[in-house]
Order: sequence, then structure tokens, then C-alpha cells
Amino acid sequence: MNHSAQPTHKNPAPPGRIGLYDPALEHDNCGLALIARYKGGADHTVITQALDALRRLEHRGGIGSDDGTGDGAGLTIQIPHDYFAARLGESGISLPAPGDYAMGIGFFSQDYATDLNAVTAPLTAETQPDFSAESAGVDQDALVSRIAAEEGLQVIHVESVAVDPGVLGRIAAETMPSMRYVFFGLDADHPARDDNDLARRAFIVRKRLDNAGLYFPSLSPTTLTFKGMLSTAQLDRFFTELGDERLTSAIALVHSRFSTNTFPSWQLAQPFGTIAHNGEINTVRGNRNWMQARESALASDLLQSPVADTTAGLERIFPIISAGASDSASFNSVLELMVASGRSLPQAMLMMIPEAWENNPAMSEERRAFYEYHSLLMEPWDGPACVAFTDGRLAGAVLDRNGLRPARYVMTEDTVVLASESGVVDLPEAEVTARGRLTPGRMFLVDVEAGRIISDTEIKNSLATEHPYREWVEASATRLAELPTRVHVSHPSSSVRRRQRTFGYTEEELRVLIAPMAETGAEPLGAMGSDTAIAALSTRPRLLFDHFHQNFAQVTNPPLDSIREDIVTSMAAGIGREGNLLCSTQPDSAHILLERPVIDNDELTAIAHLAGSHLGEGITRPSVTLSGLYPIGAGEDAMTRRLAELCAEASAAVANGAVFLILTDRESNSEYAPIPSLLLTSALHHHLVRERSRTQVSIIVEAGDVREVHHAATLVSFGASAVNPYLLMESAEDLVKSERIRGISAEAAVANVLTALNKGLLKI
Repeated sequence: MNHSAQPTHKNPAPPGRIGLYDPALEHDNCGLALIARYKGGADHTVITQALDALRRLEHRGGIGSDDGTGDGAGLTIQIPHDYFAARLGESGISLPAPGDYAMGIGFFSQDYATDLNAVTAPLTAETQPDFSAESAGVDQDALVSRIAAEEGLQVIHVESVAVDPGVLGRIAAETMPSMRYVFFGLDADHPARDDNDLARRAFIVRKRLDNAGLYFPSLSPTTLTFKGMLSTAQLDRFFTELGDERLTSAIALVHSRFSTNTFPSWQLAQPFGTIAHNGEINTVRGNRNWMQARESALASDLLQSPVADTTAGLERIFPIISAGASDSASFNSVLELMVASGRSLPQAMLMMIPEAWENNPAMSEERRAFYEYHSLLMEPWDGPACVAFTDGRLAGAVLDRNGLRPARYVMTEDTVVLASESGVVDLPEAEVTARGRLTPGRMFLVDVEAGRIISDTEIKNSLATEHPYREWVEASATRLAELPTRVHVSHPSSSVRRRQRTFGYTEEELRVLIAPMAETGAEPLGAMGSDTAIAALSTRPRLLFDHFHQNFAQVTNPPLDSIREDIVTSMAAGIGREGNLLCSTQPDSAHILLERPVIDNDELTAIAHLAGSHLGEGITRPSVTLSGLYPIGAGEDAMTRRLAELCAEASAAVANGAVFLILTDRESNSEYAPIPSLLLTSALHHHLVRERSRTQVSIIVEAGDVREVHHAATLVSFGASAVNPYLLMESAEDLVKSERIRGISAEAAVANVLTALNKGLLKI
């Protein structure tokens, strides 16, 4: 086997935060193709067709400034067992049976001794390969062996991957890692506990290695991923084995990456371990933050180590989403966790990318209950996104509910091709049996072992009837409208106007912003552009909200029309103590279901006086109110000290069983000033995340400084589950009482400002 000489550079990673660049904002806009031969078995033709498709997706990828470094290209196939068994057998190395070992390509550091004879020899206790990265202070050999042993696996063979660095562009060549096949087998002392146990152990080993700085694109008993900082035309020329006709597969997934305003790297090329993604996850920052918050509640017997002296729980694979991961990599990490914990791949995909279900009257009650149950466990990962996936047996794709990424398919009697566009694979017209496109919220699935295509209806009906989801939802959730009501309190004009002065309301805001919302139920329209100074440079006092702006992915997306927006977008949410995301049974915690995140004063009062019986046994005081005020005369650090006190109060409330923390600034006066609600919310949110108790409570903000859609959106973004803009509603009532608004009741005015804020949030 001819191993090309490799440059001596370290395993690259995207740079840290520099200027306006932040690796946390990584997005992709790409092309993908999935080929599945569901009748006739594995064949090299599938790989050839996939590589042809990849080359035809060249225009969907990016090229670096050196005109030779691609943004990324890759291929996932089934492990070609016969190929590796025959080739390694020539060297006297015997592989276990298919499915009894896992393998992957490791992106090792280049700072190691390159003794190819040593690394291709059979491994024994005395002849372990040397992957040591001395300059990085990491012995990669010891790292791999130790983590594998702690998960009941052993390294059975390691060898260099046959590559040709001569085809690379300058930047890619300078940053190329050392690529090595690593084969893992089950430790004889720790046999598999079930058919999926090896895959779970391989997932945990790969996750732990990734968190330790050693990246594997895939590590699996069924699939193998080749990828890198390559162009579409370079992939098979770089990985020279891809041209070997002994390499066969019934599934091939390819991806051409165009990194959107981001930094290409070897690790961020696609496919990832399970998916390839075209589009952007525009909700990814919130998804990542909530996944981090949920880590403390995660538990799964299936993911416990089989080794008795390995006492660590799931903490050993935290963080679930690695720092610097792109939106696609983040999605893949969470998907693989849920599959490893026992969910099927289609179920996990539908949890993360649900179809539009809340406003679809034609949907069956069973399917609606399926989505509602899972919405209590996790928020959707919203695109626009087309995600193709495979686990080596199932291959498929799903389009998110917005439907703004193309996915075309063509079928023959034995093969299906799904890609970002038509024509990527030449198929005789006489053999084509069907053509079509993936529509919003629909899934396409092929089972190559069963030899059939599974329809979207069959997939979802099967999953929806697997458990009594409606019964589970009704037993664990109460709708806000079902809570006992209390007498509405109307505040006098003097009280309202005093608070308006406290929170900096202006006459212009009352006339131009609040009055139109109270009259029409919509945000007032205005001309584009603003000549006001940005908040950081303004000479006038500005709200903390004004220092923040909405993020967006700078890519080409068709605009959503108002009709589609109402159908595919929902404001409903369940608030309360979150359960274990990895649990697939009836939730052990109860929720209050909100139709919208901005609530009125009466709804807040109902939550504040909630009886523990609505939320399950053992909860005596579900709602705790924390005062977000600080003493004005206590010195310049009074606010800082008060925030520290509030963090301690929040921790104590959680420890005593609180389910809702209501943060309020209502009682401000001449001695006590309000802490900006955004600062208060974010401080407590991040404090509870650090204490690993964030998912035990929902934060509800009763804020006097909220009067615009942007204000409410910012609070939700920084951890609020619900927002009560009490002063905005009282101001609307006062406008009616003072007859500055005529022809409408005070109740209607309040309802209209709530509608305006919630409609604005819907647009965002």
C-alpha cells in the first residue's frame, strides 16, 4: 500500500473569535446528494455515481483565495467490510465479522513519529502506534487506548489512510491533519449488551475524543466518512482508495460545502457522522444554549459505561455540542445523542425538524399528539434546511417546515437518487419509475436491508401510534386558559404615569408606537432607515435593549408570505420544569401550555397564584416572585450586589422546589430603582445554567421597560419563557381612559397591544 508523504503541520481548527468573526456563528449553504441502492446489494457503481453527483454540485461549493482549497467536500458510505478484510488479511490481520467492530478515520496531529511500518503492524500490548503530539502536550495514542478501554472497546488495528496531498490547494495542504484508519473491537471482558451496544460505545468514544481535541468524522460499525477541506473534484483524487472497485456500498451520501461568511476547516466539511445539511439552522444559538442547559437533566441507562470502574455518568461526554461547531455539526451531535439513547433515527429527525402541525386541521389526532409531546421536550431546529441522513441501513432526507431548500428525487426499480437539484446522476430514461420533490415537512426514507422505500405517511403513522402520546400530554400539561382566574386590577392614571417616568416612556412613544398598537393590533409602519445614533454612541440615555440587534444568516432566502407564516410558525410553548430529554416515556414533570409568550396581567396573576396540584405531587409553592430592584442610595455597586443576591435567591427557590421564577420590577419607587429586565433575566439564566439547574424552572419576566417587539424578543432570546409587559398594557388602558384613543374599550386596547407584540415575535 502506497502511503504518500505528509506535511508536518498540526491538526487545524477554525480560529477563535477575531474581530467580527466568531466560530459560534458558523453556517453552511451547500449542495448534497444521496444515492441508495435498495435492491441488489452493495456495488462500486453507487460510489462512482455519488462522486459524479458531487462533481456536478461544484457550483454549490466554495473555493478559497488560493484557487485550490475547497470549502469542503465529503462522502459517507457503508463500511466496505470485504475490502478491508481482504486487504488487512494480506498482512495477517483478521477483522471481526461485519457489525462486530467499529471504524473511522481519525484526524490526528502531524506532530508524531511517522514510522509507517509500526503503525500498519498488528497491535499488541508491546507495539502500540505512536500518535503522540508532544508539542501540543497530548499523547494521542494513550488517549485513544484509554478512552476505548473505559468504554469496553479495544483498538485492534491502526493504519494510515492512502491520500495524495499533491492535489490540495496551498491552504488545505498547510493545515492537513494526519489521517488514520482506527478499528475498534469489543473488549472480551465486556461483551455487547444488545445489537446496538457497539454503536453506542463507538458514539461515546468518538464524542469523548472530540471533546479532548481528537476529531473523527465518523466512528461506527456501519458507516465510514471521507471528507476534508477539498473541492468536489479533489475528493476521489485525494482519497485514492475511492477509485478501487473493491470498495462497495449500497448507500452513498455526498456533500459540497459553501461556508456562509465563515471559516472553512477540515473538521467542518460534511457529511458529519449521520447527516449532510443544505441550508442554515437559524435558531442554532438558542438550540445550543438550551442543549447546554439541559445537560444536567440528561440520563440514560443505555449510555452507561459497561466498565465497572468507570463511574462517570453522561458528564463524560459533555459538552454535547462542542465549542466552535457549525450549525450542522451542532445538529448532528444532538441527533446522534438521541439515537444512541434509544430513539430511532426517523423519530429523532422528526423531533428536531417537525412538520407544521399546530395549525394544520387535516392532521390526525395521533400525529398531532406525537408532535405536541415532543415539543415539551425540545424546541425545533428551524431552517431553512434540507437534511439527508444515513445510519448504514436507513437512508433518507427531511425538509423543514418552511420548505425553502430544494430536494429532488428520481427512482428506478433498484435505486433512488435524492439531491439538491435534478440531473446530478445520469440514469437511462427508460429505467426511471418516478420523479418528484420533497415538500415542506416531509420525510423520504429508504431501508436498504428490507429493500423498500418507506412513505412519509407510513413513517409518521407508525411513530405516532407507538405510544399513547395524547394520554401522556393530557396527564402532564395544563393549558393556561384552564387555570383559575382572579379579579382584574385596574391601576389609576397617577400610578401609570409615575411608572412611565421611571421607565423612560416618552410622549412620542405613546403617540407613535403604543397608540397605533392599541388601536390596530399591529406594529406601526414606518419608512426604512433610522437616523438615530446607535445606542453605544448615543448621548441620550438608552434602554439596554437598544444595544442588541437581531442576528440573521446572510444568504438568499425567499421571503415568507403572511399566509405561509401563520401556517408554519407557532408561538405556543410549554413552561415548567423540564424532564429528561432522553426519556421516551410519560413525562415526570408537568407543564403549563401557553399559546403565546407575551402574556397579560391576569394570566401572570394566575401563574403567580398557581396551586402545586397543577404540577404534580410534592410541589407546594410552584411560583416564587423575585424583586428586581436595588437601593438607589447604597453606592455605585448596589446593582451588582443586588444581582448577586438575586442569584442566591433563585438558587434557594429552585432548591425548595420552585417551578416558576417571576422576575418583577413593579414596586419601584423613590428609594428602589429597577434593574434593566434584560440584565436581570440574562444574569439569572446564566447563573442557573452554571449551577446546572436551569431546566428545573421557567423564568417569567414582569417588566415595565418592555414596549416594543424587539424588547420582548430579546428577553426570550436571553432565557425568558414568558414576558408580561405590564406597563405597556396599563399605558394602553390609560390611553383609553384619557380619551386619547376613542372607539375602543380598555380590554380591547390591551388585547391589541398583546396581539401586536406576539405578531411581531412571529415574524422574527
